[in-house]
Amino acid sequence: MKLFYLFLLLIFVIGCYSTQRDCLSFQTGQFEFTSIVGGDTLTTHFVRSKEIEVDYYAGIADSSYVKWVNDCECILRKIAPKNYQDTKPIQMKILSTKANTYMFEYSIVGDEGNKQRGMVTKIKD
Repeated sequence: MKLFYLFLLLIFVIGCYSTQRDCLSFQTGQFEFTSIVGGDTLTTHFVRSKEIEVDYYAGIADSSYVKWVNDCECILRKIAPKNYQDTKPIQMKILSTKANTYMFEYSIVGDEGNKQRGMVTKIKD
């Protein structure tokens, strides 16, 4: 009988867990990403269309091609790479969305062991 109740509890917990993602709302627009690096808070603003993303950090613009693999995943590839590291594409996956923010995970394509996470705020459509 204990096993039966444990099974019901497991079904209840799994059934109540649901991650809603409205990824299409975050494919285009103006965004802000804040991160902490070495104790400093750094903010990057970026504008994304369906095919191009332009990042603005410390007064410098950097552009990437955007290729959407599905509604919630895309590959970013620098338009004008400045070094070897910049030639490597970045895979970005939206994990969850909420109002005007989304939680995402990103890594260099093929480097599954070094994934990073962050949160982005949409500031304008």
